[in-house]
Amino acid sequence: MPAIYKERGLRVSAETIYLNHLLSYVKNGPLRGLTNQKLLDMGSELEFCPGLPEFFSELQGISSEEEFKGQDFKIEHYIISTGLAQMIRGSKIFPYIEDVFACEFIESALPPNFLSQSELYLPLDPEISQVGMTVDNTIKTRFIFEINKGCNKNPSIEVNSAIEHEDRRIPINQIIYVADGPSDVPVFAVVKQMGGKTYAVYDPNNENEFAQTCELVEGSRVHNNGPADYSTGSTTNIWMKQKVREILRKMLRIKANELERRTKTAPRHIPPAINSWESKDFKQETFW
Repeated sequence: MPAIYKERGLRVSAETIYLNHLLSYVKNGPLRGLTNQKLLDMGSELEFCPGLPEFFSELQGISSEEEFKGQDFKIEHYIISTGLAQMIRGSKIFPYIEDVFACEFIESALPPNFLSQSELYLPLDPEISQVGMTVDNTIKTRFIFEINKGCNKNPSIEVNSAIEHEDRRIPINQIIYVADGPSDVPVFAVVKQMGGKTYAVYDPNNENEFAQTCELVEGSRVHNNGPADYSTGSTTNIWMKQKVREILRKMLRIKANELERRTKTAPRHIPPAINSWESKDFKQETFW
């Protein structure tokens, strides 16, 4: 589709043009009546890579291991996708996710001059009619910074708000970004450059995908690559767990160093000074 539009002198987003094409199916009949609720329901049919969603619980369990007990660590999982948010929310993976940033549709679009109208028209048979949110390769980077600053937890914080790095909710050097597509390359670069961990996954049955992720490793775009298999004992499972533990240990070291820096030495008994005349066996008596 992008090639056809280019021949017509138009530029379109290769990652999100499918959203408009989907709406054309709704408008022209084959998908008439498609709603956000139906997308949510269809999400239950999504199939995931081996080991998912159970792998998320495995990672969260690391914070309860003996060396991290009592530290109040929390491991959160986010999805940033060019796919459909409603289908992700309706899938079996959603209960394990802290938040989802993906494409969304509007059903009942607000009309012109809607602020001056007392009643708004609501169709009897709603269906998706407009794109509400698009997520492409550059928008993915924006959402990394929203997670970093905590915009999704505190609405008063905007993504462009100036916040000192030590005051940000989730420092990027404590983020692990795992992805498989070309649209993730900008995020790989940002996360890796700012001290986070990056990992490219591939379909183990697809040699081209393997070669593509190897190029990312060789080009220093990502730290490592592995098959999209998250089951216990797999390469990806082991790598992810190791990196989570590395991050938690680093946080412990930083916490210990900061505590040491802020802790002042407690007062202690100081032995009396030895006068020079005492060293010469002189004695002095005091009479009251």
